Amino acid sequence: MATVDTFLPDIIQTTFFSGYTVFNTVAYTLILAIFVLAIIKMFKKLEIDPISIFYSIIPFIFLGSSTRALVDNGFYPKTVFLITPGLYILVGLITIASFLFSIYLFKKMEIDYRYTLVFLGIIFSIPNIILFSKLNFTAIIYVLITWIIASLIFMAIAFLVLYVKNKNSHNAIEKILQHKINFSILLAHLFDASTTYVAVEYFNYSEQHVLPNAINQLFDTYLTLFPMKIIVIVAVLYIIDQYFEDQTVKNLLKLTVFVLGLAPGLRNILTMALGT
Repeated sequence: MATVDTFLPDIIQTTFFSGYTVFNTVAYTLILAIFVLAIIKMFKKLEIDPISIFYSIIPFIFLGSSTRALVDNGFYPKTVFLITPGLYILVGLITIASFLFSIYLFKKMEIDYRYTLVFLGIIFSIPNIILFSKLNFTAIIYVLITWIIASLIFMAIAFLVLYVKNKNSHNAIEKILQHKINFSILLAHLFDASTTYVAVEYFNYSEQHVLPNAINQLFDTYLTLFPMKIIVIVAVLYIIDQYFEDQTVKNLLKLTVFVLGLAPGLRNILTMALGT
């Protein structure tokens, strides 16, 4: 893969900006962990619940994902600030700055910071939205159909767990499935799985991430992404709900897991819509 047009030394370009490896995947995870810890301190100082902006940051997720899709299709140059990890650090900082400005307006003028955040995210996304004026909707339809089918299957399984097996049971897994935010997180990751499956199986794209590639080589199909996503995300949500007592920490972790599902899913579907 060609290196990125940047001022960085070749060894850094090759290690961090030329596809996913086990090493840089671990490095990205550590960077994300440091980022999350800093944001936790910010929310605690502001005394704001991270879950309050759960849906308000969706325009910023679109901003990052759409920018990456535009880079993939040659609309923007491939530079250090427009691909992983530089792009997501940049968008993260823009989101934080927008959030702090929204909180400032909330305290000074009592304007709901959630709506201000949505508005700012849309404003930042306008240049990208304009560039997406011409899309091929074939890939979008394929993804939506796949996502709807996967979601219906998942909801049917959830229904069986919640109501058929034992109507009076209130174990931890059932509480996860009954929680609106948890359910939204699971649907976001099923959306990501749907976009990956459609991209690889129908449009000749290749998976860049290490773990999905390993599972595909083992089972020879990307259909395994769907049960894998459900098992992994339910396990993660179980750990968050059972072992984290601090509400700020718990809700910010859930917000992070949501972003990690929706962001790559949006990037995938937008990349295909521009490229097919």
